[in-house]
Amino acid sequence: MRTLLIKNARNIISMDEKRREYPGGSIYVEGQEIKAIGSSIPFETADTVIDAKDKIVYPGLINTHHHLYQTFTRNIPRTQDCELFDWLLTLYDIWRHIKPEDVYLSAMTGLGELLKSGCTTVADHFYVFPDGISGELIDEEIRAARDLGVRFFPTRGSMSLGRSQGGLPPDEVVQTEEIILQDTRRVIETYHDSSKFSFLRVGVAPCSPFSVSKSLLKESAYLARSYGVRMHTHLAETKDEERFCREKLGLRPLELMEETGWVGSDVWYAHGIWFNQHEMQTMGSCGCGVAHCPSSNMKLSSGAFPILDMQKKGVNVGLGVDGSASNDASNMLLELKVMNLLHKHQQGTNALSAEECLSVATNGSAKVLGWEDAIGSLEVGKAADLFMIDSNRLEYAGALFDDAALPVLTGTPQVDTTIVGGKVVVENGRLIRIDEQKLAARAQQAALRMVETAMKHTNINYRKRGVKNTMQKKGAFM
Repeated sequence: MRTLLIKNARNIISMDEKRREYPGGSIYVEGQEIKAIGSSIPFETADTVIDAKDKIVYPGLINTHHHLYQTFTRNIPRTQDCELFDWLLTLYDIWRHIKPEDVYLSAMTGLGELLKSGCTTVADHFYVFPDGISGELIDEEIRAARDLGVRFFPTRGSMSLGRSQGGLPPDEVVQTEEIILQDTRRVIETYHDSSKFSFLRVGVAPCSPFSVSKSLLKESAYLARSYGVRMHTHLAETKDEERFCREKLGLRPLELMEETGWVGSDVWYAHGIWFNQHEMQTMGSCGCGVAHCPSSNMKLSSGAFPILDMQKKGVNVGLGVDGSASNDASNMLLELKVMNLLHKHQQGTNALSAEECLSVATNGSAKVLGWEDAIGSLEVGKAADLFMIDSNRLEYAGALFDDAALPVLTGTPQVDTTIVGGKVVVENGRLIRIDEQKLAARAQQAALRMVETAMKHTNINYRKRGVKNTMQKKGAFM
């Protein structure tokens, strides 16, 4: 079993329960597991030794919600100034032309960005399966994660309620319930690894209340629990969603979840902005989690997540970047900064501190994913998932007074080294397993082809800004 020694760090920010720090500390790792941590440990040699002088070591950040396939549509002028439903309707017409290689390249790009920003575990939600395209698209994301060496938690998403049946997405990107459930079983049986230090866990994830049927929600919950895997969906993201559920189903979004078996400690929702106080209490009492995606919520004018109320009610809260199309970047350190600023603006001096924000993105996110026994902090018995920043960088000059707050409050998001499971995957700020320039060129070509194909089919120029909030002006969903 290979060993790793990280020694002489300027500081180690453990984010354990006691928030211990280890100035001048070292970490000794066997395989994936941390065997010793502290300022004086009885190890001086290992197969790999990293002198971390002037480096600050942090636990790897954990992304609890993403859509990697959206990386190629993160700067479409037509969707720059609209809210969620119009945004989705426009992008569905582009996403329907996605190919397996596009999925792989977009995942490589998004996961690569995440690794370079200190993220070591990524939960992804893939739900677009266009007609005539291979159904094994989530497999391409898994291939990308393995190529890059990131810890991955893909969730097999689904949409079954097309526009002809009263849903939001066009019929061309939805699947029948039979196909969805069959392929979900395939993905779980082929890939899911529930072991402590697994690099690949799988979840079940119908997309949203406005794109799936009640029967699919019920069947998906039964399937997930029969395999012992976790469940994920979008919920309470916008007022439009709440209005849709009331008008179409006569229920609030969480009432729909309760009716279909989608509450419990094995469930986490994305966004969760528009829950009321009673619903938060319900979620906290049953152990539900929420992926907080601040940049996406602000870009799409969805609202501000009530993080303090959620935490007071006992809801598990983690950080999510969300799809790059609704965020513009797959950068976890930037998301941390935005989260801190948003809640300072919202709550003033009562807001979460920078260190508390870091806690949400580490041990908070680990709890949301049900993986807190292995990831989320740096301590003996947990995985060696971490990142380091160089305190000698110019943007940190004059700021070396609070190492836990440093990457949240100061400087530009810049990571020197990222390690996942005891293996270096980013060194000197660069991915070490791929040629970044070649990947960027291939990715841009794929994105261009996808958008140009969509333009030919729709006769819409996506390079021009679109009409704002057309659905609200029409007063309807379809």
